[in-house]
Amino acid sequence: MKALQKKLAAYKTPQQLLERGIYPFYAPIESGQDSQVYINRKKVLMFGSNSYLGLTNHPELIEASKQALLKYGTGASGSRLMNGNLDLHEELEEQLADYVNKPAAAVYSTGFQANLGAVSALLGRNDYILIDEKDHASIIEGCRLSFAKTLKYRHNDMESLERMLQRTQGEHIRLIITDGVFSMEGDVAKLDQISELAKKYDASLMVDDAHGLGVMGYQGRGTAESYHLGHETDIIMGTFSKSFASLGGFIASDLDTINYLKHNSRSLLFSASIPPAAAATTLKALEVIKREPERIEQLWENTFYASKCLNQENFNLGNSTTPILPIEIGNEVDTYTFAAQLLKQGLYVNPVVHPAVEKGKAILRFSLMATHAKEHIDKAVDTLVKTRQTTLNSSLIESLQHG
Repeated sequence: MKALQKKLAAYKTPQQLLERGIYPFYAPIESGQDSQVYINRKKVLMFGSNSYLGLTNHPELIEASKQALLKYGTGASGSRLMNGNLDLHEELEEQLADYVNKPAAAVYSTGFQANLGAVSALLGRNDYILIDEKDHASIIEGCRLSFAKTLKYRHNDMESLERMLQRTQGEHIRLIITDGVFSMEGDVAKLDQISELAKKYDASLMVDDAHGLGVMGYQGRGTAESYHLGHETDIIMGTFSKSFASLGGFIASDLDTINYLKHNSRSLLFSASIPPAAAATTLKALEVIKREPERIEQLWENTFYASKCLNQENFNLGNSTTPILPIEIGNEVDTYTFAAQLLKQGLYVNPVVHPAVEKGKAILRFSLMATHAKEHIDKAVDTLVKTRQTTLNSSLIESLQHG
Protein backbone atom coordinates (compact mmCIF):
# COMPACT_ATOMS: atom_id res chain seq x y z
CA MET A 1 0.00 0.00 0.00
CA LYS A 2 1.34 3.46 -0.93
CA ALA A 3 2.08 5.97 1.83
CA LEU A 4 -0.92 8.18 1.03
CA GLN A 5 -3.34 5.26 0.97
CA LYS A 6 -1.85 3.93 4.22
CA LYS A 7 -2.49 7.29 5.91
CA LEU A 8 -6.08 7.47 4.66
CA ALA A 9 -6.86 3.85 5.49
CA ALA A 10 -5.86 4.52 9.10
CA TYR A 11 -8.63 7.08 9.47
CA LYS A 12 -11.44 5.08 11.09
CA THR A 13 -13.37 7.59 13.20
CA PRO A 14 -16.53 7.64 11.02
CA GLN A 15 -16.64 3.83 10.88
CA GLN A 16 -16.24 3.60 14.66
CA LEU A 17 -19.12 6.01 15.21
CA LEU A 18 -21.25 4.10 12.69
CA GLU A 19 -20.58 0.85 14.53
CA ARG A 20 -21.81 2.46 17.76
CA GLY A 21 -24.87 3.86 16.02
CA ILE A 22 -23.98 7.47 16.79
CA TYR A 23 -22.58 8.75 13.46
CA PRO A 24 -24.42 12.08 13.05
CA PHE A 25 -23.35 13.49 9.69
CA TYR A 26 -24.68 13.42 6.12
CA ALA A 27 -28.24 12.59 7.17
CA PRO A 28 -30.28 12.49 3.91
CA ILE A 29 -33.06 15.06 4.24
CA GLU A 30 -35.98 14.13 2.00
CA SER A 31 -37.86 17.45 1.99
CA GLY A 32 -37.37 21.20 1.87
CA GLN A 33 -35.49 23.03 4.63
CA ASP A 34 -38.35 24.05 6.88
CA SER A 35 -39.18 23.97 10.58
CA GLN A 36 -40.04 20.29 10.05
CA VAL A 37 -38.30 17.96 7.60
CA TYR A 38 -38.37 14.30 6.65
CA ILE A 39 -35.40 12.04 7.38
CA ASN A 40 -35.74 8.32 6.62
CA ARG A 41 -39.43 8.94 5.88
CA LYS A 42 -39.95 10.26 9.41
CA LYS A 43 -41.06 13.79 10.28
CA VAL A 44 -38.42 15.53 12.37
CA LEU A 45 -38.30 18.95 14.04
CA MET A 46 -35.47 20.92 12.40
CA PHE A 47 -33.42 22.95 14.87
CA GLY A 48 -30.16 22.67 12.94
CA SER A 49 -30.80 24.89 9.93
CA ASN A 50 -29.22 28.21 8.95
CA SER A 51 -32.42 29.27 7.18
CA TYR A 52 -33.06 31.85 9.89
CA LEU A 53 -35.99 33.54 8.16
CA GLY A 54 -37.52 30.34 6.80
CA LEU A 55 -37.51 31.58 3.20
CA THR A 56 -36.41 28.39 1.42
CA ASN A 57 -40.02 27.44 0.69
CA HIS A 58 -41.38 30.94 0.13
CA PRO A 59 -43.58 30.80 -3.00
CA GLU A 60 -42.19 34.07 -4.42
CA LEU A 61 -38.61 32.81 -4.17
CA ILE A 62 -39.55 29.54 -5.84
CA GLU A 63 -41.32 31.41 -8.64
CA ALA A 64 -38.35 33.74 -9.15
CA SER A 65 -36.10 30.71 -9.43
CA LYS A 66 -38.43 29.11 -11.99
CA GLN A 67 -38.56 32.24 -14.14
CA ALA A 68 -34.76 32.52 -14.13
CA LEU A 69 -34.51 28.89 -15.25
CA LEU A 70 -36.89 29.55 -18.12
CA LYS A 71 -35.03 32.67 -19.25
CA TYR A 72 -31.37 31.76 -18.66
CA GLY A 73 -31.28 27.98 -18.39
CA THR A 74 -29.63 25.98 -15.63
CA GLY A 75 -26.18 27.57 -15.52
CA ALA A 76 -23.94 30.39 -16.77
CA SER A 77 -21.30 28.01 -18.19
CA GLY A 78 -18.29 30.09 -17.25
CA SER A 79 -16.60 32.44 -14.82
CA ARG A 80 -17.82 35.98 -14.23
CA LEU A 81 -14.66 37.33 -15.90
CA MET A 82 -15.38 35.53 -19.15
CA ASN A 83 -18.74 34.36 -20.50
CA GLY A 84 -20.50 33.70 -17.17
CA ASN A 85 -21.42 37.29 -16.26
CA LEU A 86 -25.19 37.79 -16.45
CA ASP A 87 -27.17 40.99 -16.10
CA LEU A 88 -28.79 39.17 -13.18
CA HIS A 89 -25.43 38.99 -11.38
CA GLU A 90 -24.84 42.69 -11.84
CA GLU A 91 -28.32 43.56 -10.61
CA LEU A 92 -27.71 41.40 -7.56
CA GLU A 93 -24.41 43.16 -6.84
CA GLU A 94 -26.12 46.55 -6.99
CA GLN A 95 -28.89 45.42 -4.62
CA LEU A 96 -26.44 43.84 -2.16
CA ALA A 97 -24.24 46.94 -2.09
CA ASP A 98 -27.28 49.08 -1.38
CA TYR A 99 -28.48 46.65 1.31
CA VAL A 100 -25.24 46.88 3.32
CA ASN A 101 -24.69 50.56 2.44
CA LYS A 102 -21.52 50.15 0.39
CA PRO A 103 -20.66 51.59 -3.06
CA ALA A 104 -20.08 48.22 -4.73
CA ALA A 105 -20.12 44.44 -4.33
CA ALA A 106 -18.70 41.33 -5.99
CA VAL A 107 -20.67 38.07 -6.07
CA TYR A 108 -18.81 34.78 -5.59
CA SER A 109 -19.92 31.18 -6.08
CA THR A 110 -19.97 30.45 -2.32
CA GLY A 111 -19.39 32.26 0.93
CA PHE A 112 -16.28 30.18 1.56
CA GLN A 113 -14.85 31.31 -1.78
CA ALA A 114 -15.70 34.93 -0.99
CA ASN A 115 -13.57 34.91 2.16
CA LEU A 116 -10.86 32.75 0.63
CA GLY A 117 -10.63 34.88 -2.51
CA ALA A 118 -10.80 38.29 -0.87
CA VAL A 119 -8.36 37.72 1.99
CA SER A 120 -5.78 35.94 -0.17
CA ALA A 121 -5.94 38.65 -2.85
CA LEU A 122 -5.87 41.76 -0.69
CA LEU A 123 -2.78 41.06 1.43
CA GLY A 124 0.75 39.79 0.90
CA ARG A 125 3.91 38.67 2.68
CA ASN A 126 4.74 41.96 4.41
CA ASP A 127 1.21 42.62 5.64
CA TYR A 128 -0.58 41.71 8.86
CA ILE A 129 -3.96 40.04 9.37
CA LEU A 130 -5.47 40.01 12.85
CA ILE A 131 -8.22 37.46 13.35
CA ASP A 132 -10.45 36.40 16.21
CA GLU A 133 -9.55 32.85 17.28
CA LYS A 134 -13.18 31.83 16.62
CA ASP A 135 -13.30 33.18 13.06
CA HIS A 136 -14.68 30.91 10.34
CA ALA A 137 -12.44 28.34 8.63
CA SER A 138 -12.72 30.16 5.30
CA ILE A 139 -11.00 33.20 6.82
CA ILE A 140 -8.19 31.03 8.15
CA GLU A 141 -7.68 29.44 4.73
CA GLY A 142 -7.64 32.87 3.11
CA CYS A 143 -4.94 33.96 5.56
CA ARG A 144 -2.81 30.94 4.67
CA LEU A 145 -3.05 31.63 0.96
CA SER A 146 -2.23 35.32 1.40
CA PHE A 147 1.18 34.57 2.98
CA ALA A 148 0.57 37.56 5.25
CA LYS A 149 1.63 37.42 8.89
CA THR A 150 -1.46 36.18 10.73
CA LEU A 151 -1.98 37.04 14.41
CA LYS A 152 -4.85 35.50 16.38
CA TYR A 153 -6.35 37.34 19.30
CA ARG A 154 -8.44 35.77 22.05
CA HIS A 155 -12.12 35.55 21.31
CA ASN A 156 -13.79 38.96 21.65
CA ASP A 157 -10.92 40.05 23.92
CA MET A 158 -10.04 43.66 23.14
CA GLU A 159 -6.92 43.71 25.31
CA SER A 160 -5.63 40.71 23.37
CA LEU A 161 -6.42 42.42 20.06
CA GLU A 162 -4.59 45.58 21.11
CA ARG A 163 -1.53 43.57 22.16
CA MET A 164 -1.51 41.97 18.71
CA LEU A 165 -1.87 45.35 17.02
CA GLN A 166 1.06 46.71 19.00
CA ARG A 167 3.22 44.00 17.43
CA THR A 168 2.49 45.36 13.94
CA GLN A 169 3.95 48.84 14.28
CA GLY A 170 5.50 50.23 11.11
CA GLU A 171 4.60 50.88 7.50
CA HIS A 172 2.51 47.77 7.02
CA ILE A 173 -1.01 47.02 5.88
CA ARG A 174 -3.10 45.84 8.82
CA LEU A 175 -6.48 44.16 8.40
CA ILE A 176 -8.65 43.08 11.33
CA ILE A 177 -11.12 40.34 10.37
CA THR A 178 -13.94 39.22 12.64
CA ASP A 179 -17.17 37.33 12.32
CA GLY A 180 -20.14 39.60 13.00
CA VAL A 181 -22.16 36.79 14.59
CA PHE A 182 -19.97 33.83 15.54
CA SER A 183 -21.39 30.74 13.89
CA MET A 184 -20.88 28.28 16.75
CA GLU A 185 -20.84 30.47 19.84
CA GLY A 186 -23.80 32.64 18.84
CA ASP A 187 -22.28 35.76 20.36
CA VAL A 188 -21.64 39.04 18.55
CA ALA A 189 -18.34 40.79 17.81
CA LYS A 190 -17.60 43.93 19.82
CA LEU A 191 -17.51 46.04 16.68
CA ASP A 192 -17.67 49.34 18.52
CA GLN A 193 -14.43 48.58 20.37
CA ILE A 194 -12.80 46.86 17.40
CA SER A 195 -13.55 49.88 15.25
CA GLU A 196 -11.90 52.20 17.77
CA LEU A 197 -8.78 50.03 17.85
CA ALA A 198 -8.72 49.94 14.05
CA LYS A 199 -8.67 53.76 14.00
CA LYS A 200 -6.01 53.94 16.70
CA TYR A 201 -3.64 51.61 14.84
CA ASP A 202 -4.51 52.63 11.28
CA ALA A 203 -5.96 49.21 10.45
CA SER A 204 -8.73 48.28 8.04
CA LEU A 205 -11.72 46.30 9.29
CA MET A 206 -13.50 43.38 7.61
CA VAL A 207 -16.63 41.70 8.97
CA ASP A 208 -17.80 38.22 7.95
CA ASP A 209 -21.55 38.65 8.35
CA ALA A 210 -22.68 35.28 7.04
CA HIS A 211 -24.82 34.74 10.15
CA GLY A 212 -25.65 38.40 10.76
CA LEU A 213 -27.35 39.37 7.50
CA GLY A 214 -31.09 38.91 7.67
CA VAL A 215 -30.82 38.73 11.46
CA MET A 216 -29.07 41.78 12.90
CA GLY A 217 -29.89 45.46 12.51
CA TYR A 218 -32.57 47.38 10.64
CA GLN A 219 -34.15 45.14 7.96
CA GLY A 220 -31.50 42.55 8.75
CA ARG A 221 -28.77 44.69 7.16
CA GLY A 222 -26.14 43.17 9.42
CA THR A 223 -23.97 43.49 12.46
CA ALA A 224 -22.21 46.67 11.36
CA GLU A 225 -25.58 48.35 10.79
CA SER A 226 -26.76 47.22 14.24
CA TYR A 227 -23.82 49.17 15.71
CA HIS A 228 -24.33 52.07 13.26
CA LEU A 229 -20.80 51.37 12.04
CA GLY A 230 -21.42 50.64 8.38
CA HIS A 231 -19.11 53.43 7.26
CA GLU A 232 -16.40 52.41 9.73
CA THR A 233 -16.42 48.83 8.44
CA ASP A 234 -14.27 48.75 5.32
CA ILE A 235 -15.27 45.33 3.97
CA ILE A 236 -18.43 43.30 4.55
CA MET A 237 -18.75 39.66 3.52
CA GLY A 238 -22.02 37.76 3.35
CA THR A 239 -23.52 34.51 2.14
CA PHE A 240 -26.76 33.55 0.38
CA SER A 241 -27.15 30.10 1.97
CA LYS A 242 -28.54 31.32 5.28
CA SER A 243 -31.20 34.03 5.48
CA PHE A 244 -31.23 34.53 1.71
CA ALA A 245 -32.27 30.91 1.05
CA SER A 246 -29.97 30.35 -1.90
CA LEU A 247 -26.30 29.65 -2.65
CA GLY A 248 -23.36 32.01 -3.12
CA GLY A 249 -21.48 34.77 -1.34
CA PHE A 250 -20.33 38.35 -1.78
CA ILE A 251 -17.87 41.01 -0.73
CA ALA A 252 -19.07 44.61 -0.42
CA SER A 253 -16.72 47.57 -0.08
CA ASP A 254 -15.54 50.75 -1.79
CA LEU A 255 -15.16 50.94 -5.57
CA ASP A 256 -11.39 50.51 -5.57
CA THR A 257 -11.49 47.37 -3.44
CA ILE A 258 -14.18 45.73 -5.56
CA ASN A 259 -12.39 46.71 -8.78
CA TYR A 260 -9.22 45.08 -7.47
CA LEU A 261 -11.00 41.90 -6.39
CA LYS A 262 -12.81 41.52 -9.69
CA HIS A 263 -9.45 41.38 -11.46
CA ASN A 264 -7.22 39.68 -8.88
CA SER A 265 -9.31 37.38 -6.66
CA ARG A 266 -8.56 33.88 -7.93
CA SER A 267 -11.63 32.14 -6.51
CA LEU A 268 -13.75 34.66 -8.43
CA LEU A 269 -11.70 34.63 -11.64
CA PHE A 270 -11.41 30.86 -11.91
CA SER A 271 -14.81 29.64 -10.69
CA ALA A 272 -18.06 29.40 -12.62
CA SER A 273 -20.61 32.00 -11.59
CA ILE A 274 -23.62 31.12 -9.47
CA PRO A 275 -26.55 29.66 -11.44
CA PRO A 276 -29.19 32.14 -12.64
CA ALA A 277 -31.81 30.56 -10.38
CA ALA A 278 -29.62 31.17 -7.32
CA ALA A 279 -29.11 34.83 -8.25
CA ALA A 280 -32.82 35.38 -8.87
CA THR A 281 -33.71 33.66 -5.59
CA THR A 282 -31.34 35.91 -3.65
CA LEU A 283 -32.75 39.03 -5.30
CA LYS A 284 -36.27 38.01 -4.36
CA ALA A 285 -35.15 37.17 -0.81
CA LEU A 286 -33.78 40.69 -0.41
CA GLU A 287 -37.11 42.09 -1.57
CA VAL A 288 -39.13 39.90 0.80
CA ILE A 289 -36.88 40.64 3.79
CA LYS A 290 -37.27 44.39 3.34
CA ARG A 291 -41.02 44.05 2.74
CA GLU A 292 -41.78 41.66 5.60
CA PRO A 293 -39.96 42.88 8.74
CA GLU A 294 -42.26 40.69 10.81
CA ARG A 295 -40.11 37.70 9.84
CA ILE A 296 -37.10 39.12 11.68
CA GLU A 297 -39.32 40.12 14.60
CA GLN A 298 -40.67 36.56 14.82
CA LEU A 299 -37.15 35.12 14.65
CA TRP A 300 -36.11 37.18 17.65
CA GLU A 301 -39.30 36.39 19.54
CA ASN A 302 -38.56 32.69 19.00
CA THR A 303 -34.95 33.21 20.06
CA PHE A 304 -35.85 34.91 23.34
CA TYR A 305 -38.49 32.30 24.12
CA ALA A 306 -36.19 29.35 23.38
CA SER A 307 -33.33 30.89 25.39
CA LYS A 308 -35.60 31.39 28.36
CA CYS A 309 -36.91 27.81 28.20
CA LEU A 310 -33.46 26.26 27.84
CA ASN A 311 -31.99 28.38 30.63
CA GLN A 312 -34.85 27.35 32.91
CA GLU A 313 -33.87 23.72 32.28
CA ASN A 314 -30.24 24.52 33.18
CA PHE A 315 -28.77 24.09 29.74
CA ASN A 316 -25.53 26.06 29.38
CA LEU A 317 -25.86 28.40 26.37
CA GLY A 318 -22.55 30.19 26.81
CA ASN A 319 -22.59 33.86 25.81
CA SER A 320 -25.05 33.57 22.94
CA THR A 321 -27.29 36.55 22.24
CA THR A 322 -28.52 35.45 18.80
CA PRO A 323 -30.67 32.70 17.20
CA ILE A 324 -27.63 30.37 17.45
CA LEU A 325 -27.90 28.64 20.84
CA PRO A 326 -24.88 26.43 21.67
CA ILE A 327 -25.82 23.81 24.26
CA GLU A 328 -22.56 22.88 25.95
CA ILE A 329 -22.00 19.14 26.42
CA GLY A 330 -18.21 18.84 26.58
CA ASN A 331 -17.30 15.23 25.78
CA GLU A 332 -17.42 14.39 22.06
CA VAL A 333 -18.85 10.88 22.42
CA ASP A 334 -21.56 12.20 24.76
CA THR A 335 -22.37 14.85 22.17
CA TYR A 336 -22.64 12.34 19.32
CA THR A 337 -24.74 10.03 21.49
CA PHE A 338 -27.03 12.85 22.58
CA ALA A 339 -27.59 14.01 18.99
CA ALA A 340 -28.28 10.46 17.78
CA GLN A 341 -30.84 9.88 20.53
CA LEU A 342 -32.51 13.21 19.83
CA LEU A 343 -32.88 12.29 16.16
CA LYS A 344 -34.53 9.02 17.14
CA GLN A 345 -36.97 11.10 19.20
CA GLY A 346 -37.73 13.36 16.22
CA LEU A 347 -35.43 16.33 16.90
CA TYR A 348 -32.54 17.33 14.64
CA VAL A 349 -29.73 19.46 16.07
CA ASN A 350 -26.09 19.76 15.00
CA PRO A 351 -23.39 18.07 17.11
CA VAL A 352 -20.29 20.24 16.84
CA VAL A 353 -16.85 19.01 17.89
CA HIS A 354 -13.19 19.95 17.42
CA PRO A 355 -11.90 21.71 15.30
CA ALA A 356 -15.11 23.74 14.96
CA VAL A 357 -14.96 24.24 18.74
CA GLU A 358 -12.20 23.72 21.31
CA LYS A 359 -11.33 20.18 22.39
CA GLY A 360 -13.44 19.13 25.36
CA LYS A 361 -16.06 21.79 24.61
CA ALA A 362 -18.33 20.00 22.17
CA ILE A 363 -21.80 21.45 21.75
CA LEU A 364 -25.22 20.80 20.32
CA ARG A 365 -25.91 23.72 17.99
CA PHE A 366 -29.59 24.57 18.44
CA SER A 367 -30.69 27.26 15.97
CA LEU A 368 -33.96 29.11 15.54
CA MET A 369 -36.02 29.96 12.48
CA ALA A 370 -38.78 32.52 12.05
CA THR A 371 -41.10 29.69 10.97
CA HIS A 372 -40.80 27.78 14.25
CA ALA A 373 -44.04 27.80 16.20
CA LYS A 374 -44.02 28.02 19.98
CA GLU A 375 -45.24 24.41 20.10
CA HIS A 376 -42.16 23.36 18.11
CA ILE A 377 -39.88 25.01 20.66
CA ASP A 378 -41.77 23.52 23.62
CA LYS A 379 -41.56 20.04 22.11
CA ALA A 380 -37.87 20.46 21.29
CA VAL A 381 -36.99 21.57 24.82
CA ASP A 382 -39.04 18.75 26.32
CA THR A 383 -37.23 16.25 24.08
CA LEU A 384 -33.86 17.69 25.09
CA VAL A 385 -34.69 17.39 28.79
CA LYS A 386 -35.94 13.80 28.59
CA THR A 387 -33.09 12.67 26.33
CA ARG A 388 -30.47 14.34 28.53
CA GLN A 389 -31.57 12.22 31.49
CA THR A 390 -31.39 8.89 29.65
CA THR A 391 -28.37 9.67 27.47
CA LEU A 392 -26.05 11.06 30.12
CA ASN A 393 -26.98 8.30 32.57
CA SER A 394 -26.23 5.57 30.05
CA SER A 395 -23.05 7.37 28.97
CA LEU A 396 -21.87 7.54 32.59
CA ILE A 397 -22.53 3.84 33.10
CA GLU A 398 -20.61 3.01 29.93
CA SER A 399 -17.63 5.15 30.95
CA LEU A 400 -17.54 3.45 34.38
CA GLN A 401 -17.63 0.03 32.74
CA HIS A 402 -14.70 0.94 30.48
CA GLY A 403 -12.84 2.61 33.36
